Amino acid sequence: MNVSAESFTNPFHICNICQKVIMKKEKGVRVPRPFSSGPSAFIPEEEVVEASQVDPQTEQILAEAYSLSGHVDHLTQVMGLHPHYLESFLRSQFYLLRMDGPLPLHCRHYIAIMAAARHQCSFLVSLHVREFYRMGMCLEWLKGLQYAPQRLRNLNEINKILAHRPWLITKEHIQNLVKTGEHSWSLAELVHAVVILAHFHSLASFVFGSGINPQVDTQNANGFQSVYISDYCTCDLASDHHLERDLSSTSPGTTDSVSELEALMDRMKRLQEEREEHEASQEEMATRFEKEKKESLLVGSEDMKDEMVPTSKVSRFVEDATFGYQHFARHGEDNPPTFRAQDYSWEDHGFSLVNRLYSDIGLLLDDKFRTACDLTYYNMASHEDVDTTMLRRALFNYVHCMYGIRYDDYDYGEVNQLLERSLKVYIKTVTCYPERTTRRMYDSYWCQFRHSEKVHVNLLLMEARMQAELLYTLRAITRYMT
Repeated sequence: MNVSAESFTNPFHICNICQKVIMKKEKGVRVPRPFSSGPSAFIPEEEVVEASQVDPQTEQILAEAYSLSGHVDHLTQVMGLHPHYLESFLRSQFYLLRMDGPLPLHCRHYIAIMAAARHQCSFLVSLHVREFYRMGMCLEWLKGLQYAPQRLRNLNEINKILAHRPWLITKEHIQNLVKTGEHSWSLAELVHAVVILAHFHSLASFVFGSGINPQVDTQNANGFQSVYISDYCTCDLASDHHLERDLSSTSPGTTDSVSELEALMDRMKRLQEEREEHEASQEEMATRFEKEKKESLLVGSEDMKDEMVPTSKVSRFVEDATFGYQHFARHGEDNPPTFRAQDYSWEDHGFSLVNRLYSDIGLLLDDKFRTACDLTYYNMASHEDVDTTMLRRALFNYVHCMYGIRYDDYDYGEVNQLLERSLKVYIKTVTCYPERTTRRMYDSYWCQFRHSEKVHVNLLLMEARMQAELLYTLRAITRYMT
């Protein structure tokens, strides 16, 4: 479909960069956009196939055994670039949605719909709507959240807070859900629900961060999907007038992506040497954390001033749609209070609690967290025999830093050395408002790296986000219980 500027009069205009139709004033207007081919809009289809380290037969067996769709869908294909992680992910998700647990199966899928809808993730919402039709029960609920039982609707508050500002979760939220009454939850049921919510909030981050394409609907004969437009273009969501300036100076002294890679390698080597020569004091590390936390609030905040109010069918599962992370920095509220991981960690506290209330899920989640964090092929772009531990930890800890979580044994000065601004903008967007992620953001960082390495970044962001949500909620549950 050829669209020219002459075809439209005010209030429309054409983006000079991507040629999309943009509405200047009204928000939430949808226009058709052709599907791009392949599993990802960001990764060439042939590269997904060529880079995959799992053979098609094994991938099909995994999908048939554990995938909700029962076949190798686009999400499985892209995640299949890291087969060891894919297997851990599918096992965990299968247990969460299909195996014995406190919640009925259809309620699990509805909670997944509620979680994915917070980020307007139609890919995941559609997947679980199909599961509802497959089960053929309580189809009335699919008309919208107001048609669901009050007990499920009561999850809306914790759903929206977990999705956007998990540091606000308190024991009072837990008490309101488990108090005696007609619509009360048991602690086991609530833990099951919270794990589902956190799983699909973070999975939405992966879907948008990896540009996962919708599965082509055979009933959608014209081959188009609906997209949201606002008074800015989605290709400009990172405020590219800032981003382009930053991209030209992401690493001091670099002029192209090759020298950018070399500079990153040099900084990793220098940081390792400095670690061995000088250990920062606890005071220094605490100061660096607070500085990084404060700066993380400003990354991309000036670029997300416009609210995106969903008008699609997904919005029927959302209440208080304008509640989001972006308001946090916008309204000058206090920083999230620092959450010291030494006081409440996944390993020492969260794991045992979740495993006690929802048998075995802690083991599966722990395996998934460890697999994502420990995953390495000992290379960076064209360089081989590289220890990437430092870089992986910087990515994971930066997400937790944005959520106010601090590790006393980590020097947050490394984050600024290893993660350039364009990467921080991408991380902030994928983690906090994934529905605004664009191809341009994805392309803006690590230009010399393989697509599989960028998918690994998304795995780390996804797991860091999920763990952060769980830590805040499980701490609140612990406080309620004591």
